[in-house]
Amino acid sequence: MAAVKYIASDKLPDWLKSLAEKSRVLVPVAEGGGVVFRRYAPGCQPVFGSDATAPPKSAIFPACQELFRYEQGKDAEDPGKPTLELIPNTAAEPTVVFGAKPCGARGFLIFDRVYMGKKYPDPYYIAAREATVFVTMACSTANVENTCFCNWVGSGPADGAGSDVLLTPVAGGYAVEAVSDKGAALLESPVLADGAAKAEEAAAVKAAAQEALGEAPDISTSKEALLAAFDDMDFWRDQSDKCVSCGACTYLCPTCYCFTITDEAAGMSGRRMRSWDACMHFQFTLEASGHNPRPTKAHRLKNRVGHKFSYYPTLHDGLIACCGCGRCIKSCPVSVDIREIVQNAVARAKG
Repeated sequence: MAAVKYIASDKLPDWLKSLAEKSRVLVPVAEGGGVVFRRYAPGCQPVFGSDATAPPKSAIFPACQELFRYEQGKDAEDPGKPTLELIPNTAAEPTVVFGAKPCGARGFLIFDRVYMGKKYPDPYYIAAREATVFVTMACSTANVENTCFCNWVGSGPADGAGSDVLLTPVAGGYAVEAVSDKGAALLESPVLADGAAKAEEAAAVKAAAQEALGEAPDISTSKEALLAAFDDMDFWRDQSDKCVSCGACTYLCPTCYCFTITDEAAGMSGRRMRSWDACMHFQFTLEASGHNPRPTKAHRLKNRVGHKFSYYPTLHDGLIACCGCGRCIKSCPVSVDIREIVQNAVARAKG
């Protein structure tokens, strides 16, 4: 077991400053009535201890990303022959995401199986993933909310999966533990002290947060239950009646990875862009013919919930494509609750 370190709360700015000298450091800050990740700079006031409105997803998978530029021209020796030069943009800036909750980092485990697979590896995602380190903060009872359900999906408030360093709030500061080799390198900072005396307190904080979540219901049959409800559109209309198709659930989700591709041209030059898209939007599956295989919000909600709790687990060794952060519940303007939908499907299957 790696040695536990300790950092006093008033020493965090020193650590952040030293990290920012070598990397882009993203921290949660209050902005526009919410909490979002922004680049750390002297004078920045991070908001630690509360869940960010948006997860740190854009640190690796930007909302809008240039994949490559292209230049069209003509062959100097054969003017009738066009030329095309592609200039890829796979460079990734060294980055430290500091202060996310563990569920925000755990979301990338879902991305990894898609974008780092052997068959279709994504060089843009891989470059950013390898250049990014996640320093997360375990939840205490103070920031376990009634929308949190990480324990439903095999996780917990101190789950280090996806993180590189895990901080646990203790009296006066944080116990600091390395979760990966990349994280271990960060613990060499001189602002960190020996934390052996804080290990027991940190363990108690983790246990209390886990207990605060309560007992998770049994949703082990959700994969089969959702498939059984696939053709029952009356069921899905009931679940989706109050949905307004705003897409907030997908954009704020740490595990949603759908995108669209567009080309922006200016004369003989241009660029190809990848931008977030959402399965909850009518246009997402709209075909050029005018046909849409998911014509109603009931069809689209069925796909969103089914993908997370049935289709993805079927393809990826039972791993649920949801980290239980509760953002889709907390930020939904009409209080659609994915937990209720899954439980309703399970209850339906039981008859």
